[in-house]
Amino acid sequence: MRIAILGAGAIGAYVGAALHRAGVEVHLIARGPHLAAIRRDGVQVRSPRGDFTARARATDDPHEVGPVDFVFLGLKAHAYASAGALVAPLLGPRTAIVAAQNGIPWWYFHGLTGHPLEDRRIESVDPGGATTAVLPVDRAIGCVVYCSTEIESPGVIRHLEGTRFSIGEPDRTRSDRCLSFAEAMVAGGLKCPVETNIRDDIWIKLMGNVAFNPLSALTRATLADMCGHPGARDLVAGMMRETVAVATAAGCAPSISIERRIDGAAKVGHHKTSTLQDLEAGKELELEAIIGAVVELADMTGVPAPTLRNVYAAVDLLARTVTGPSPVGAR
Repeated sequence: MRIAILGAGAIGAYVGAALHRAGVEVHLIARGPHLAAIRRDGVQVRSPRGDFTARARATDDPHEVGPVDFVFLGLKAHAYASAGALVAPLLGPRTAIVAAQNGIPWWYFHGLTGHPLEDRRIESVDPGGATTAVLPVDRAIGCVVYCSTEIESPGVIRHLEGTRFSIGEPDRTRSDRCLSFAEAMVAGGLKCPVETNIRDDIWIKLMGNVAFNPLSALTRATLADMCGHPGARDLVAGMMRETVAVATAAGCAPSISIERRIDGAAKVGHHKTSTLQDLEAGKELELEAIIGAVVELADMTGVPAPTLRNVYAAVDLLARTVTGPSPVGAR
C-alpha cells in the first residue's frame, strides 16, 4: 500500500508517522523548515502514549511520488479548490482521497440516492464546482478527526489527546477501500472505525466547531472561557440548537445532547480553537466549511438560523479585515 500525506502538518505528519510505523509506504508532502527537519531527523512524535520517530519519505514535489493508493488530505478545507497541481500527480485510476477536514465537505450530497438534495452542490465549499474539479467526489472518503496535535517545532509533533479517525463512504457502504485504509491505521496504533453514516459524525463534531471556532476568533477566548461565561454559553447553546435543526432537516440526527457537547468542550480547558490559532498567526480563517456551509444548508432546507447567520456575518467581516475576503463571503 502506498499513501501520500498531502499537507503533512500537525495532523498529517502524525498520521503519516503512525502509518509508517505500521509498515506502509508513506510519502509526506510538506514544505519549508518543517520539510527540511523531517528529511534530516524524521517525524519525531511526542505523545503520552509513547514517543517514536518515523523516517518516512518526504518531499515538496508530488511528481516525485506519483500515483498512490490513498491521498490523505491534511490541508485546510479552503485550500482544496486550489490544490489541483498538488493532487493530480498522485492520482491513479483507483486512488481514493481521504479528506480529514472540519465542517461540511464538498462531497456532502454525493451518494445520497433518493435524498431530496441528492448531488446538490454546496457553493460555500465547492465554489463554482472548483473543488469537485480537482477532487472528484467518487474518489472521496469522509474522515472526521478526533485527535489533537500541534507542531512543537519543525519536524516535531506533539500529540495531545485522541487517536480516532472515523471514516466512511458518501454512499454509506462498507467498501473494501475503507476497510483496507482502516486496517493500516489500526496497525499504526490509531482508531479508525468505518461508519456507514459518516455524516452523523460530521454533525456531532460540527456542533462544537460551528459555535466555538467563530466565537473564539471574535472574542479571543478559550474553550473554558466560553463555556464558563453564562452569556457566551447561552449563545453557544443557541448556535448548536440551530445547527441540530439544520442537520435534522438535511436527514441526520446527531446523537449527543447540547449540554453534553458543551460540557465536553469545557473539560478540554483553556484550549485555543484552530480558528483562533490561525487568526493569531495571520493565516486565512477556515470559515466556509465550518459555519458558511451550515448557513447555506439552512437556506436550502428552509430552517431559520438567525444566530448562525449573524455570527457568520461578524466573523466573516473580521476575516476580511485581517486576511481579505473569503472565496464566498457571508450571506
